[in-house]
Amino acid sequence: MSTLASALPKGTTIIEKDGVPDYVVLPYQEFLRLFDKAEALIPNDVVSRMVDGDTAAKAWREHLGMTQTETATRLGITQAAYSKLENSTRLRPSSRRRLAGALGISTEQLV
Repeated sequence: MSTLASALPKGTTIIEKDGVPDYVVLPYQEFLRLFDKAEALIPNDVVSRMVDGDTAAKAWREHLGMTQTETATRLGITQAAYSKLENSTRLRPSSRRRLAGALGISTEQLV
């Protein structure tokens, strides 16, 4: 462990000159624990698209910059079949798992 890190209390906040927090120093194991939980987070762009009426599948696909054809190819289905899947408001668990895998996200992020 570095001398600086061992000299600071756990969870130390480093404040800028203007009083705004700039950094937090925390134990590496705590960082890993928090980072693991971050996997299930949903970007603001995806949430905004869903609030505007997009399904989770469409919001994620567009956020990731993918076309329906690209996503359909990853799933091994036609673009027309993917379009129907993407517009579904109730995906079966097996479809959700396959779609999450094709998009490179967790199933929890697609719910």
